[in-house]
Amino acid sequence: MKIIIAGSGAMGSRFGLMLHRSGNDVILVDGWKEHIDKINNDGLQANLNGEEVVEKIPAYHQDDLADVDFSADLVILFTKAMQLETMLKSLQPCLAEETKVLCLLNGIGHEDIIKNYVKFENIFIGNTMWTAGMDGPGRVTLFGSGSLDLQNLGAGKEEAAKEITKVLSEAELHANFSEDILASIYRKACVNGTMNGLCTMLNSNMTEFGGTTYADDIVEAIVTEFVTVAKAQNIELDQPAILAQIKKCYDPETIGLHHPSMYQDLIINNRLTEIDYINGAIVRKGKEFGISTPYCAFLTQLIHVKEEILGAK
Repeated sequence: MKIIIAGSGAMGSRFGLMLHRSGNDVILVDGWKEHIDKINNDGLQANLNGEEVVEKIPAYHQDDLADVDFSADLVILFTKAMQLETMLKSLQPCLAEETKVLCLLNGIGHEDIIKNYVKFENIFIGNTMWTAGMDGPGRVTLFGSGSLDLQNLGAGKEEAAKEITKVLSEAELHANFSEDILASIYRKACVNGTMNGLCTMLNSNMTEFGGTTYADDIVEAIVTEFVTVAKAQNIELDQPAILAQIKKCYDPETIGLHHPSMYQDLIINNRLTEIDYINGAIVRKGKEFGISTPYCAFLTQLIHVKEEILGAK
């Protein structure tokens, strides 16, 4: 299969490398010139579960696709949420009539943007539990195992979704066809909508936050807003199970000492965050359905204030 990885940072590089190694025709696309140049000059370098590997995978800057002769069967989106529309505009020369687009971004509601550039029946959405780390231009660390769930949005496109699932699974990415992907995405968004914003505002890891007197009350209030908005869209979530899942994040023996990705973006790398596509998305959908979301609204505002104070870009 001819596959474009659109957004070839840590996670995109993982998927690109594994799909390439399983025999697919893969190209990497990204907006980070130094990263693209390093891959083209030296190959994509990875520490893959302790093994040093180098794979020669063609890489292109997203602004240079007009001259690229590559009509994709599948595009996998891994950009930051705020970069999605710019990437979709850049990809137009590589999108054929029947190109499938799989969105694996964090957050909620990305299909509302994608459908402006891709036929709705060709849009697929998913939720991945793989991890990856970026060590520098052209180099990533890929440890552990993971999985992903995906589903078609268009009616009658189940077989196409299952074909994508097959290709991903043959690359040992452990893909599963889901009949309730929106619930999976909302469950993950509940974790991101609490741990990411709160740890970023409080300059804490998850264990430190979870050990405070007020953690449970704050998390429950935020999750209640997610669950209520989901229900308005006929998405049923098990709130006690989600709260239990979030509490597992506090464990220092597992991931509790980890700083969430939003903290890494803003506090460590001084980058703008994806808060508008996590808590901010709940605020927008809450307004659409007449649901009050004060906790998500306040946390979204606080993160934007911190972005401005820190001069994030």
